[in-house]
Amino acid sequence: MKIENNIVKHYLKNVYFITGTAYAGKSTMVKMLADRYGMLFCGENYHTVVSDVVATPDLQPALCYRKNLTDWKDFVTRPPEEYERWIYNSGKEGAGFEVAQLISIARDKKVIVDTNIPVDVLKEISEYNHVAVMLSPQSMSVERFFDRSDPEKQFILSVIDSCDDPEAVMDNYKRGLALINSQNHYDELANSGFFTIVREDNEIDTREEVCHKIAKHFGLI
Repeated sequence: MKIENNIVKHYLKNVYFITGTAYAGKSTMVKMLADRYGMLFCGENYHTVVSDVVATPDLQPALCYRKNLTDWKDFVTRPPEEYERWIYNSGKEGAGFEVAQLISIARDKKVIVDTNIPVDVLKEISEYNHVAVMLSPQSMSVERFFDRSDPEKQFILSVIDSCDDPEAVMDNYKRGLALINSQNHYDELANSGFFTIVREDNEIDTREEVCHKIAKHFGLI
C-alpha cells in the first residue's frame, strides 16, 4: 500500500520540522519553541519508542543494529565509513516511523520535531514554511559533539572511555562524525531550498535571536 504525498502533507499540516548538522542547536530550538508556543515536543530519536519494538532486520536493518548489540564497544570502534552509512540509513528507515507517529498526534495541535527525515522526503511531505535547516561548521559538529549533557551522548562517551585505547577509539569515532558532517552532506542541506540558519563558531549566545527567526519563519509570531 502506498499513501500519496499530498495526503501525507495534509495530515502533517500542524507539524514543523527542524533538521541539520550536529551541534547546530536543533535540540535547543525544538525545546524553546515547544515551551513558548505550546507545541508538542518531539525530540531527537522520538520515534524509537515504537521502532525499537516494531522494526525488523529484514525491513529496517539499520534501526535494528543497536537493538542487537551485545557489546557497545563494537558500536564505537566501527570503521568511519560504516558509521556514516548507518547514520543515514537509519534516517531513511526511521522516516516511515516518524511520519506515522506524527500523523497520529498532530491532528489538533501544532508539533515541533527534531527530525532525521531526509530533506528530499521533507520536500514531498511538508511545506517551505514548516521546515528549518540548522547548520554548524564541521569543526564544531565534530569537536564539540560531546559537549552536551544529554544521556545518549554521555553514554557513548563512557563506552569510549572504557575501551583499551580510548584515545584511538575517540579518534576513530570523530573520523566517523567528520564523514557524517562532511562538506557533501552539509551542501545537500544548505542547498535544499529550505530556510537555513548557520551557527557561527563563536561564544556568543544567539538562542533568543535564532528562536525568534525560526518562529517568524514558521508563522508562529
